[in-house]
Order: sequence, then structure tokens, then C-alpha cells
Amino acid sequence: MTYTPAKTLSFEEFVAQYGDNPCYELIDGELRNLEPTGPHEQVAGKLAGYLFAEILRLNRGWTIPKTCLIKPPAATATALRPDVIVLDEAALVIEPLWQKEPVITSGQAIAMVVEVVSTNWQDDYARKVEEYALLGIEEYWIVDFRGLGGIEFIGKPKQPTITVCRLIEESYHKQQYRLGQPLASAIFPNLTLRLDDVM
Repeated sequence: MTYTPAKTLSFEEFVAQYGDNPCYELIDGELRNLEPTGPHEQVAGKLAGYLFAEILRLNRGWTIPKTCLIKPPAATATALRPDVIVLDEAALVIEPLWQKEPVITSGQAIAMVVEVVSTNWQDDYARKVEEYALLGIEEYWIVDFRGLGGIEFIGKPKQPTITVCRLIEESYHKQQYRLGQPLASAIFPNLTLRLDDVM
């Protein structure tokens, strides 16, 4: 038996073939199926709703696009597709691809990112933590509403958890919130939200 490695894709090939398909992202040339389920999309939609309501209340010049890819500058064959992304509209003018396709290439326009954990939880807890920190994204939420992450990430016994990662200098400091606990956000300091509200 011979092993045939999977064909890798460039960023440009991925955008041409899968750019409009919300089920896929690209990590180091490898196509990743995000495996979105109905409950996953329901949680992501509720989170986007709460965050957008707070943006409107604060009258901020921010937006939450329906679809958006992040092309980290240090990774040539990577296209991340966050479940929720908050963008500073004023900073979008410096994004070279934005006018033609929903692609962000630097962290300057990104106020915050939210990932809702699926069965590929390793990417959310490890790879994306590194990528988002390198981009300088001030706040990153990992919403593990089914308690799928490894014990080293969410503790034992495994249970539903929101991990709020706040960028301090060049690395994230993490705070975990369980059911019933109101979370604290530096981006939205007056937001009243618990994991229970989006499940």
C-alpha cells in the first residue's frame, strides 16, 4: 500500500474554490471542514446578535460581516474563517482585498474574534490562539458550549465554557466562564452576557 498525501491548496486556490463556502477554512495548505451543525450556527448567531446590539447601543463604527476570511500575514497558505468577527469600519480602508472580497490581511481592522468550538477544537484552542495574538487582536472568545475541548484547556470535569482571551503585550491572558457566570469583556465593558444566554 502506498500513501498519497492530500493535495495542498494555496490561499488563492482556496478563495477561488471555497471562498464562498462557510464550511471550510485553510490551515497551512490543508482544507479543514468546520463541520457546522445547527446548534453551532445557533450559538454563533445569538453571539453576533448580542454583540451587534451592543455596537448599536454604543454607536461604534464597527460591523459584523456575514462572512469574512482572515489571511494571516506570516502564513502563506492559511485562510481562517471566524464564526463571529467584529471589524472597525474606519480601518477597512487600509485592507487591500476588502473592496473586492471579504478578506482581512492585518489585525488593525479587527476589534475582536469569536470561535464557537466544533469537533476540530484543537484549532480553536491552539493554532488560532497563536495566529490571533500575532495579528494583535485585542480580544478572542472561545465558546465551547458543548464542553468538547481538552481537559488542559477547559478543566475536569469537562463542561460548557467560554474562554475570554485578552491580549496583554504579545500573548493572551485567559479567563474562563461557566454556566451562570457573567463574562467580562474589555471590548464591551458594559455587556451583560452569560453562556446560558446563547445556548
